[in-house]
Amino acid sequence: MSRTWALIRWPVLITLAVTVLRVVGERQGWSSALFGRTAGGGAALLGISWLVPFFGAWFGLALARAGQRPAHLGRAAGRALLGLLVAAGAIAAVVTLTSGFRVHFLVINASMLVAAWIAAGGWPALGRTLAAYGVLARVPVIVVTALAVLGDWGTHYDAIPPNAPGLAQAGDWERIIWTGALPQLCLWIGYTVVLGLLAGTLAAALDSRRRAA
Repeated sequence: MSRTWALIRWPVLITLAVTVLRVVGERQGWSSALFGRTAGGGAALLGISWLVPFFGAWFGLALARAGQRPAHLGRAAGRALLGLLVAAGAIAAVVTLTSGFRVHFLVINASMLVAAWIAAGGWPALGRTLAAYGVLARVPVIVVTALAVLGDWGTHYDAIPPNAPGLAQAGDWERIIWTGALPQLCLWIGYTVVLGLLAGTLAAALDSRRRAA
């Protein structure tokens, strides 16, 4: 655990700094291109989701150079892609066959955890590192979401997703669970593990080829 913390410490602190800056920017009404206030963040340019491939590559390189690379990088990348395909298939099926945002939310979040589990099997050391980073990166967002909902901040943290109009009549804590805790601990950690593994295996493979040249 101490080795993992030593590896993820600075990425966690950088991620926290970006989260704080995002909160300040949204509350101050700064540029919507950088600080989107619509549900989901509106693909704003400043956000912690964009950090995942960079830190995934960093973790992959560090672990590979420390002798903790998988037996087959290609197989590790393949498992990450398989996890992504399984999640995409499950999400497409539930959206097509059912209605109701709660069912959709549950399946989307559960499928991303399954995707992470599949992906992490290809490179367990990197999977554990990304999962630890993901938890420490996302717990502060849950706290911010709770404060935003309770304080009615008007940020993307307390915005109601357009596909979940029923949450407009929900209580504050129900909204915090459905739009904060659930996606941050499931969907976004799954995203972190899967995308981070793809970036990490690619970085390790390129580094191996460079060293062999």
